[in-house]
Amino acid sequence: MGLLSFFGLRRRDEWERPTILDRALDSPLKWLVLRIYGIILFLRGRPFRSPHATASPIKVVCLSDTHGNIVPTVPDGDLLVHCGDLTNDGSLDAIQAQLDWLGGLPHAHKVLVCGNHDNWFDPSARSRSDRESGGGRRPDFKGIHYLENEMVTLEFNGGRRLNVFGSPAVPRCGDESNAFQYDRQTHPWKDRIPDETDVLVTHTPPRYHLDLGGIGCAGLLEEVWRVKPKLHIFGHVHWGAGRQSVFYDECQRAYETLMARRWKGPVRDLFPSPAWLDAFNVIWYGLNAILFKWIMLGPGSNNGGLMVNAAVMRGNTGKVRRRHPITVVEL
Repeated sequence: MGLLSFFGLRRRDEWERPTILDRALDSPLKWLVLRIYGIILFLRGRPFRSPHATASPIKVVCLSDTHGNIVPTVPDGDLLVHCGDLTNDGSLDAIQAQLDWLGGLPHAHKVLVCGNHDNWFDPSARSRSDRESGGGRRPDFKGIHYLENEMVTLEFNGGRRLNVFGSPAVPRCGDESNAFQYDRQTHPWKDRIPDETDVLVTHTPPRYHLDLGGIGCAGLLEEVWRVKPKLHIFGHVHWGAGRQSVFYDECQRAYETLMARRWKGPVRDLFPSPAWLDAFNVIWYGLNAILFKWIMLGPGSNNGGLMVNAAVMRGNTGKVRRRHPITVVEL
């Protein structure tokens, strides 16, 4: 650990939030555009229309990365989604304890994908003790829909339905004890997600969205652009927790293109480069979208989607965030 990291001026690794010095030494241009992009999304308003007055909204309660913790207060809702990392050690006993807790919650429907720490679900990553215990023991899912690269159609009061697709696949982030890992260069996402998906549940984020600027998967991002789900819920990157609107338009594409450009050092930002054009396009297309929405179409006219990083951990402390750890979305 360097002195700057020791004194909190630089982050220790990519899983921690970048400090101001990290941003400055990486690219002030990216930092500035990231701030501007956030303001643009705020001014564009809600990403999609509220349900019609005759239809009841479906409340989706979003959870991820509980790591063996039981969240004291879980909001009411129609659908409870857990995006993985139920546990730390991935043992069947630890997984069952989390399933018992989730199964006792009153939500009408519950969906679960596992995370890289839930290694019992991946036979190649199971601990020796779980392997030696034999194949007779199985988790009791307590009525929870466990999704491993598959879809379930759920019906709610009022006759509304949601198609929910879930996958645990995650870019390689550790040794072989981590579950469902893949190499980034040979990602498994192409044409994997069904076109009719309304709610996408993954453990990994897509790249450049609520992932601290690059931990997420670029292959998943391409697939999300193809399918454009109304709601995409994930976790994995604890410090990336939050929500972000997505519109799948020129502004978003320019933002992602800029974030994908690789260079180090603030001096590089001073000289004209394609990154300048990306930054201009983010602002230009963003302002056009804001003006077109508010002048031509009016409130409630957006038809985008929402991404939610549902991690409830406060970074890598092992403790659940105290204030508003759980996100609720109305569809």
